[in-house]
Amino acid sequence: MVDIWILAGLLAIGLILVSSLKITRQYERAVVFRFGKLLGERGPGLFVIIPIVDRIVKVDLRVRELDVPRQTVISSDNVSVEVDAVIYFRVMDSTKAIVEVEDYESATALLAQTTLRDVLGQNELDTILSNRDELNREVKMILDEMTDPWGIRVVTATLRDVALPENMLRAIARQAEAEREKRARIILAEGEYQASQRMSDAATFYEEKPSALKLREYQTLTEIAKEKNLIVVSTGSDAPRPTAGEISATAGLAKAVVER
Repeated sequence: MVDIWILAGLLAIGLILVSSLKITRQYERAVVFRFGKLLGERGPGLFVIIPIVDRIVKVDLRVRELDVPRQTVISSDNVSVEVDAVIYFRVMDSTKAIVEVEDYESATALLAQTTLRDVLGQNELDTILSNRDELNREVKMILDEMTDPWGIRVVTATLRDVALPENMLRAIARQAEAEREKRARIILAEGEYQASQRMSDAATFYEEKPSALKLREYQTLTEIAKEKNLIVVSTGSDAPRPTAGEISATAGLAKAVVER
């Protein structure tokens, strides 16, 4: 009978010893409470607690992904858009994460939703669509500052999607088309201006170099004569130098002869 009690006592002592040994992984920390009072942080590795007296709460220190649900945001120019985002964060101080806030993950998610609406609501639609990097940095900075008392660091914040109403999509398409038409007209006008400038320079050059004008006349007649049924009437070398109007008249006459 005595042997049974001794065996039971040894078994109880063994169970107590086993239950007093705790192990945390490299990416985990254990926050220990003794009689409800914070005792400290333990881990990683093997550590000992007092069974029944001590309670532990394990905290994961790895970077975690937080999916922010789709939010309806009204921009500063009164356009309603739907956005969603992804937040990456990690626990830097496990003691604060357990003691300072009831559920740090849920609190961070709700704070991210509010911050996202506040930041985007202060910007116009064009800024939201074209300046996402700056908005991401602003959201991250605000979240990081507000979650710091909880021992949490926001690694990055990313706007994943911005959904526009159908009427806004059509308006943006019309705006883009008008912008392309504007650029096309500007390019065409610039080409006309450069061409007229070159023609003015050429006219000035012909006035200064009559021989060049004569050569241009011969070149024009040569191009017209490719039909091989053209009679070319040219002024002699001793005749007065032709003007640009005379060259045009000669070219027109040559074309009329070819068409006949």
